[in-house]
Amino acid sequence: MDGAAITSDDLANAPDLDTLTERLAAKGMTPGWIDRDEPILWPEPKTAFTPAHWKWTECRAAMDGAARLIDTTLAERRNLILRNPVPGNDIATARTLVNAYQTILPGETARSHRHAPHALRVILESSGAWSVVNGDKHPMETGDIVLTPGQSWHGHGHDGDDQAYWLDGLDVPLVHLVEPMFVEGHPDGMERIVRDGSNSPFRFTWEMTQANLDKAEDDPEGFYGRHIHYDTSDTMPTIGITVQRLESGFRSRRYRSTANTVYAVMQGEGQSTIDGQAIDWSFGDTFVAPCWKSIEHQATGDSVLFAMSDEPVMRFCKYWKFEALD
Repeated sequence: MDGAAITSDDLANAPDLDTLTERLAAKGMTPGWIDRDEPILWPEPKTAFTPAHWKWTECRAAMDGAARLIDTTLAERRNLILRNPVPGNDIATARTLVNAYQTILPGETARSHRHAPHALRVILESSGAWSVVNGDKHPMETGDIVLTPGQSWHGHGHDGDDQAYWLDGLDVPLVHLVEPMFVEGHPDGMERIVRDGSNSPFRFTWEMTQANLDKAEDDPEGFYGRHIHYDTSDTMPTIGITVQRLESGFRSRRYRSTANTVYAVMQGEGQSTIDGQAIDWSFGDTFVAPCWKSIEHQATGDSVLFAMSDEPVMRFCKYWKFEALD
């Protein structure tokens, strides 16, 4: 029956449930009492996303190949997206986050643009590369963490002598889910540099991170190594940033939480077990722990792990839950 022809009386006086269900469907309604292959609610979080691992040695080699085959005038951003290997997924590393390795050659620039998603960069190998954000020129040196809050103009350049590499992290999949996506190219192509951003609040240097870790206290509950949290709640409220130092031989307690978390190895080597899957990592590697998957870390050498997560979103929405498993 045509939905427009169905009256209130037709709904109120349907002779049986099957007829009522048909009439509701024509009106764009679904009964809550029908049997479903997938329930609307379930007792604990579940996700199609899986633990995944990307090796720096392979990704660096792929970027070298890309640098030989395409330049920034064509690609704008010469990056390699870390796609979680689940059916139907095109770009997301986790449900709400995407990561990509990016490289730039000496003398190159990557033109400026701005977009709704918040972004950050973990600089893996660089001397002389930089990012201009709203006119501030931020150096991007090895070990730095550089932020690009949503709707900030940003472009990249390289004044050094050797190819530079970093890991991007953005909340693009979250923006896709809630749909307020915008992107715009800068009218001048490359944004003009007007200030020195060396001491910008959007830049956390490797030296700063090491000093902060030196002052940090050990986690008394044993879930993390000595760790710090960079508060970006005023500028990038959807992404949480932590860095933890794992001394050689450290082994964490096993836990899980409702956050989606992506890790990057800034120093050292070790093994993490995510949902029972062992991941052997070393410098530059990236791996992901999706929502509610068990996490355990152990270091075989003195190590530093960077982590970005959607924990601030989970806390703001009152969806946050943390559970010790040991």
